[in-house]
Amino acid sequence: MNFLDLIWLIPLFPLSGAAAMLLIGRWLDPQHAGGDHRPSPPSKAVISLLCPGTVLASFLLSLAATIQLSALPEKVHQVIQFTWLSGMPFHMANGAQSIFQADWGFLLDPLSAVMILVVTGVGFVIHVYSVGYMAHDGGYYRYFGYLNLFVFFMLMLVLANNYALMFVGWEGVGLCSYLLIGFYFNRKSAADAGKKAFIVNRIGDTGFLLGMFLMMNVLGSLRFLDVNKALTSGAFTAETAGFGVLSAMALLMFIGATGKSAQFPLYVWLPDAMEGPTPVSALIHAATMVTAGVYMVARSNALFRLTPETSMIVVAIGCFTAFLAATIALVQNDIKRVLAYSTISQLGYMFMAAGVGAYWVAIFHLYTHAFFKALLFLGSGSVIHALSGEQDMRRMGGLKDKIPVTFRAMFIGSLAIAGIPGLAGFFSKDEIMWQIYSSPSGSKIVWAVAAVTAFMTAFYMWRLMFMTFYGSSRVDPKVAAHIHESPKVMTVPLQVLAAGSVLAGWIGVPKIWGAFGEGFRSFEHWLAPAVGGEAAGAVVEHATHDTSIEWLLMGVSVALALAGIALARHLYIVRPAAAGEFARASGPLYDWALHKWRVDEAYDFLFVNGLAKGGGTALGIFDSRVVDGGVNGAGWLTRFTSRVSVWWDTWIVDGAVRLTSFLVKMSSYPVRTLQTGFVQSYALVFVMGVALILGYLVMR
Repeated sequence: MNFLDLIWLIPLFPLSGAAAMLLIGRWLDPQHAGGDHRPSPPSKAVISLLCPGTVLASFLLSLAATIQLSALPEKVHQVIQFTWLSGMPFHMANGAQSIFQADWGFLLDPLSAVMILVVTGVGFVIHVYSVGYMAHDGGYYRYFGYLNLFVFFMLMLVLANNYALMFVGWEGVGLCSYLLIGFYFNRKSAADAGKKAFIVNRIGDTGFLLGMFLMMNVLGSLRFLDVNKALTSGAFTAETAGFGVLSAMALLMFIGATGKSAQFPLYVWLPDAMEGPTPVSALIHAATMVTAGVYMVARSNALFRLTPETSMIVVAIGCFTAFLAATIALVQNDIKRVLAYSTISQLGYMFMAAGVGAYWVAIFHLYTHAFFKALLFLGSGSVIHALSGEQDMRRMGGLKDKIPVTFRAMFIGSLAIAGIPGLAGFFSKDEIMWQIYSSPSGSKIVWAVAAVTAFMTAFYMWRLMFMTFYGSSRVDPKVAAHIHESPKVMTVPLQVLAAGSVLAGWIGVPKIWGAFGEGFRSFEHWLAPAVGGEAAGAVVEHATHDTSIEWLLMGVSVALALAGIALARHLYIVRPAAAGEFARASGPLYDWALHKWRVDEAYDFLFVNGLAKGGGTALGIFDSRVVDGGVNGAGWLTRFTSRVSVWWDTWIVDGAVRLTSFLVKMSSYPVRTLQTGFVQSYALVFVMGVALILGYLVMR
């Protein structure tokens, strides 16, 4: 069977599950009359099998299609279902007239293959975990309907063969993010967080839209293969002398990526997104949706290779975001918020790699990060589940023997993200550090900041581990009596992800490991046709540099990770009082980091209270006094002129008519007195007149 021609079914499976839940979910759950009711056991079993099953079907089809793709020499397969948008003429920047067309088509290449395997593979594990985690929550069918719908849109995003269709998936995951973050809609903080995520992402999406419009105007197409062909044909040269139209195009696309992938200054929505259920945080805000921006930049690598100035902006933003988020994570006390800022920081690493042209390394870290960060989020959910909803690490401690499976899984995940050799995070993060240091477009200063960030990563993750699992228990006695390990439907996914956190990085072993490294360098070779690699000069060859430097940098990276772990152990296990002393000694720095460097407060002042409230008030005044004033003034003037017109009509026009009639009436009065209408009166007057005439004649 040719599975490559069936890739259009990959997003269709979860869509069918979403449709079933959102259209007939209430019928499946006759007891559900509101958000606080739980589904009946038979209905719950149907939902628990159907929704994860659709994602599993997508994963199996993705795996089969990827295997067949690997046998193709060109490693590209495109399926166009139909022409989606067509027939709209427009003028290109060069004066030529073209017809806009966008397909409803799907593209499977090494890059999209990695993404669909991550989305469906990790997505399936999280769906299974959700069966246990959400078992006692209301809105069970609604939750899985939203989750399936998210997977559908995410698969559309990564499988689309053009930017227009990608944007459909892009907006779709934004919608699902809003729905899932605000899943507990009766809680104001969750509703506010959902709205915040939706609005902030719309800002980035504006950049994406403008970038697409500019791309159409300059290149005449939005299809990936056509865009790459035009950019690599030689018609365009690298914009090294200034900031040209291609640089503007790339920058606009990157603005879209900063919104979706939570980079400065549009990262503020992601920490608040922790208001949603913990599996949502794992799926959307650790493994899939937030990596959409990284995927889009990697997909647009032909454009970014021609725009070095924009690429340097990508490096700078990624570096600053990674460092800033790590400093905030150092002092957070909410276990999920530590992981949220960690995600922002790790995304910064991915953008640093993409900015220096190592696109395959960015995707490599995206891939490994999906395992250990999903593991850590789900592990935190297991901790929260065991503590009856408690998320403050200051009220934890001593849990490693009470929830041992969760502890071991998070232990592995924390080692992986810290960059301990042999685990997934080590391979991808070490490669990023080497690319930053050795790339012609890299910077030693950026490397130093990234290295310090790696130290902070190890520190805050093991601060989390020591505060949660080690030392004496600080758990509320009422809660401590009910601490228990999560059910297997939750712990088995943790074990699967833990295995991935150990093994996933071995497909990208450093070159300096000699023949062993070359033999396991499959990930770079796999992605090369889609994003470049050795052939594109993104990786420094083994023969062209002193390997001792790379060994030294690797040693420094590992030493920093171990130092971070050791410092965390000293402050939170050996001398717990030292942590408080250090916080007091840090003075305002600690307070500012604890309050997230007051960025949210600044945004509230400038935009919420300033632009929204202050600007809204100013616009309200303008509307009431200028816009409404103009309308009201026009109404008053109309009423005034109508009154003048009525007065003129009444007293001048009608008055003149009435005066004329009055004069006629008065002048006719003497005549009217004689015209009585009686014959005898007329005869009397006649006789009297004749008598007068005769008298006059006789007397004359």
